[in-house]
Amino acid sequence: MNMKKEWHAHHSGKAASVTEAASSRRRSGPLRWEALKDFSFALPALGFLGLFLYYPLFYSIYISFTNWNMTRPIKKFVGADNYVRLLTSEDFYQSLKVTMIYTGMDVVFTLVAGLLLALLFNVANSRFYAFMRGVIFLPYYVSMVVAAMVFIWIYNNQYGLLNYLIGMLGFEPVNWLVDQKTVLPALVAVSVWKGAGFAMILFIAGMRGIPSEYYEAASIDGAGRYHLFRHITLPLLSPMTLFLVITTFISSMQVFQSVDIMTNGGPLKASNALVYWIYTMAFDEFKTGRAMALVIILFVMILALTLVQWMISRKKVYYEG
Repeated sequence: MNMKKEWHAHHSGKAASVTEAASSRRRSGPLRWEALKDFSFALPALGFLGLFLYYPLFYSIYISFTNWNMTRPIKKFVGADNYVRLLTSEDFYQSLKVTMIYTGMDVVFTLVAGLLLALLFNVANSRFYAFMRGVIFLPYYVSMVVAAMVFIWIYNNQYGLLNYLIGMLGFEPVNWLVDQKTVLPALVAVSVWKGAGFAMILFIAGMRGIPSEYYEAASIDGAGRYHLFRHITLPLLSPMTLFLVITTFISSMQVFQSVDIMTNGGPLKASNALVYWIYTMAFDEFKTGRAMALVIILFVMILALTLVQWMISRKKVYYEG
């Protein structure tokens, strides 16, 4: 009798497991179909990225290992020769130095100017301040080509507005775009003029997202304006600051248009930034393979330095909640 019960129990359990497995397969069939259907909607975007992003990237890596000069279809594989020549060249380190100095000045002055403007114009329910915010933000939408042409006139040695103003103060005119000491600050000023308004808007948005209870509690404890700014505003603006540091850094490392229009890399390569050097190497000297190697080096540098910035600042960034 017991054996009969055990037999029935064993076969009943086996039948139940078979039924459950069949039911699971029936359920997983539609789920797999839904997953495939969802993936099919992403295929156009993936195809677009593959065609216009990943294929050019990998093809550029391939070209960087060749001696292609764009004047002939033959691409001879030369291994790491292009990289070795670049990394042992004085011109590379000079161009890297120019790029890093420009980037450092651009990031610092853009963020400082944006923060000061945000503190000045962060006034709600005021048409005048809203108008002024719009005026300061407007240069962000001005083409760099147009801005560079305007600043060429401003920096003109004889007829420029800037030399006219400093002449009224009793100073001698300055060759802003010809002097090696002033060419990089002059280029940075154009970038800061364009980018400070964008930084201001983001800082204002960050300030208005800070709960007023923090300021009220600190004021009750006797904190002054400096302490409110130092211990509440700055820490709670750290996520926005990190975003601006990374985006401004990446943009500055790729400076090209202002250099191309205003200085052509001069004087004496004092403004020969990496991207401009890539352009001249590829399209003036026709050393396409070596230019592609410099592109890959620049890409790796930007990626590595961005990750370093993110890792260093991650411990100092305060995300509310």
